[in-house]
Order: sequence, then C-alpha cells, then structure tokens
Amino acid sequence: MHTFVDPLKRALSVASDRTAIISDEKRLTYRELWSRCRRLAAVLQNAGARPGDRIAILAANSAQYIETYVAVPAAGFVIVPLNTRHAVPELKYALKDAAAKVLLTDRDPGALRELVETVIMMPDEYDALLGKASEADLGVGVTEDSLAGLFYTGGTTGASKGVMLSHRNLIANTFHFMTVSPPDENNVFLVMAPLFHAAGSNGVLGGIWSGSCQIPLKVFNPEVALDLIEKHKVTHTLGVPAMIAAISELQHKKPRDTSSLQIVAHGGSPIATEVVRRASAAFPTAEFLHVYGMTEASPLATGLRHEETLLDLDRGRSCGQALIGVQVKIIDAEGKEVPRGEVGELAASGPNIMLGYWNKPEQTAEVLKDGWYRSGDMGYVDEEGYVFLVDRAKDMIVSGGENVYCSEVEEALYKHPAVLEAAVFGVPDEHWGEAVHAVVVPREEITGDELVRFCREHIAGYKVPKAISFSETELPKSGPGKILKRELRAPFWKGRKRGVN
Repeated sequence: MHTFVDPLKRALSVASDRTAIISDEKRLTYRELWSRCRRLAAVLQNAGARPGDRIAILAANSAQYIETYVAVPAAGFVIVPLNTRHAVPELKYALKDAAAKVLLTDRDPGALRELVETVIMMPDEYDALLGKASEADLGVGVTEDSLAGLFYTGGTTGASKGVMLSHRNLIANTFHFMTVSPPDENNVFLVMAPLFHAAGSNGVLGGIWSGSCQIPLKVFNPEVALDLIEKHKVTHTLGVPAMIAAISELQHKKPRDTSSLQIVAHGGSPIATEVVRRASAAFPTAEFLHVYGMTEASPLATGLRHEETLLDLDRGRSCGQALIGVQVKIIDAEGKEVPRGEVGELAASGPNIMLGYWNKPEQTAEVLKDGWYRSGDMGYVDEEGYVFLVDRAKDMIVSGGENVYCSEVEEALYKHPAVLEAAVFGVPDEHWGEAVHAVVVPREEITGDELVRFCREHIAGYKVPKAISFSETELPKSGPGKILKRELRAPFWKGRKRGVN
C-alpha cells in the first residue's frame, strides 16, 4: 500500500540535501520540502480543514504549487486543481460542486471568495503562514483507497466533471509512467504543462520518489522554456503538441544549447508526424516519447518510445502499447471487443482508472462498465498491440455516409511546410450532411486552393477539405493546450443540431 506520503519519505531518506525544486531562482531541498509539506498540513488544519475536506488551488506553476499538490493528499485532504483559463462561472461551478473548504490562489479571488471558508494568497501570505506553523504529521488515516484529488476536466467536448482519483490511482500510474521514462536521481525535469492538469502533475510524484529535480515553468513561454533548458541542463520535459511545436519552432530560429535533453514527451492530443520530425531536428539529442491517456486514467494508458526513429513507418502514427500495469482494448457500441485492425472505441482498465465522477453517478455509469473505462476515443490496435488513434468520437466527421477522421486530414495538412497549426472539423452541408473544413495558421504565405491540391496528393478525395480558412493568431486552446475545436465549429452550427453529438 502506498500513498502520497511515501515518495516524500523516500526522498527524505535518500536525497534529503539534494535539490528538489528550482523556482524563481530559489532552490528547495528535499529536507525543506518535507518540512514545508508538514507545515502546510498544519496551516490547513488551523484553518479548520478536516480529513476528506476539499482544498482548491487556482495558481500558476510554482514550488508552492508542487508542495500543495503533494502535501494536501498526504495530509488526508483532497486537492482540487482549478483551470486558470476557466471563466469565473466555470470556477464557481467547480468550487460549489466540490464544496471546497479552502482556496489557495495567486490572483484576486473576487467573487470566488464567498464560496469558501478560507482564502490563502500565494506566495506571500502562504509563505508567512508556513513560516509560523508547526510541523503536522502526514499520512495519518490515509489509505490507498482514500480520495486524493478532484480533477475537473477541461471539457474540449462538453461540461466539466470532477474526476475522482484515489491515492492508489495516482501512485499506480506513477509506476506505470516509470516503465517508459525510467527514474534517475540526476534527472532535471522542466514542468511545462500546467500543474492543474494531469499532464502537468503527471511526473511530480515520480520525480520526488527518485529524488530528482523539478523546475516548474510559471506560465508556458517557449523563450523562457528554452532558456531554462540551457541554464539548468534540463534532461526531461513533457508538453502538449502545441508546446512541443512552439519550442521547436523557436529553437530552429534562435537555437540554445539543449544538448542535455534526453527525453521530450508529449501527450494530451494527437500530434502530426511532421511536428515530431521538425522537433527532433531541433532537439537531436532527445528521445521522443508519445504518451496517451486521459484524466480518468490518472492520466496515462499507452506509451511509444523512440518515436523519432519511427517517423517514416506506419508505427510512427501510433501512440504505443499499453503501459505495463494497464490493459486496453477496442470495442464496438455494445462493448464487445472488435478484431485487430478494426476501428472502434478505446477502453482501458487497471489500478489507475478513476473511482468515478464526483456527484455524477449516471455519467459515471455511462463510462465505467465491467471494470473498463470507455474513453470516447476512436482507434484500432495492430497485431502487436500498438494503438492507433483516429479521432474523438464526437469530432469524427460523417460526410456522405463516409467516416472522416480529423487527425488523418490534419496529418496531411501538416506535411506542407507552410502550415504551422491546423484544425479540422465538420460543418453543415446540405448535400453531404457534413463537409470537411480546416482552419490553418500559416507559417508562410499560402492559399487555400494550394493546400487543397496538396491534400489531394495524400488522402482520398472525400477526406480533402471542401474549404480552408486562415487565422493570423494561434488557434484557441484549453488550459492544458488542446485545440478547442468546439469553439471553431460553433459558428457553423449555430441553430443546427449535429448528429454526431
């Protein structure tokens, strides 16, 4: 049995004087991290929090965020990370739904203040309270089945839900991740993705367990990210595709010494082969690791190592095999496993799968059946168990009776050197039901007709975009960096109902 206190105890035992966190040029050792986590537990107890109470945090990445993420569950409370890009009504919903007791934040809470008993401002008030607090015990009464966190889904496809993850869920997935990204005390991990998202906090427990160093990037900025990689000789980082594309584009234009990089991992949404190819050229010393999962899986289900060596093979489009400790299969609408090579919905099972959705038994029952989580992602599995994703079920385009997978069209668009970003979705069509539409952020001047002709060379005619629009600014993204297709699609479907949804 393991809980959040165990990584802290091991780090204290084997790496007490090693640097745990570098943030704002300040270094924190594991001995100091252990003490601060215990002091934070005391501060929350003094604020009236009791075991099982929900503690929300609304803040940018920082050392204080990392210690909050670990200390809150280790002390028997439940961490509720809030998306910093959510609007006030969305934040209010999460706080009310979770019935949060305390809010820790680095910004004016405004109307959120009235929804919790206590607000603690970060970093000044937070640090002052820790400085005066005694050290409380950690791990008392906490078991692997205790609820560790409520992670509200960003909802690229719908309303936010509180994903209940236990200590067992998150600890298990920490070990799962270590099978594809082996721990080493000399690793230096740049935390690029926001910590409020499972992609950001994914490596935190493993980093502590191995006694390695973590550097939280306050707000994603490719210039700052590259500077930190060069200055602190970062060995590992993980980001969503948009982040990987941004740092590689800048590295091509204004190179730094990034020779320390050993692993660049990415996940959160599909990535085009050409984006990986360009990123690998920018960071030639790094192994590229494709990880796939979802918040409900704590968050990882599959992994593909050495992606950069597979770019000219079909397998380069895969998101890998099931991680050791996780099972995946492809099912039809009735939940029956389909033959290998046939497209269906991906389902996952293992100790990492969530307990359910907070206060939503009906929605929980829809996705958790017979010990399997139904992801809503469409894909297939080859003869060696490599998983190939083709689309979100709700993003798939049905045009003239043919299924068109957006990721396949986006893959074709990204092959053109003028395409920096691309998003494909279905729009209403009187004849075909839906038509394929693309929005492109160009790297250089290009016309829609040129891109359409280019796509015809790579994909079937019915998959080629009927129209392409251009954006001079980056595409809208969720907090974790996923492209928000619903926002791009909404104007076309105003007053209409989409059959796929």
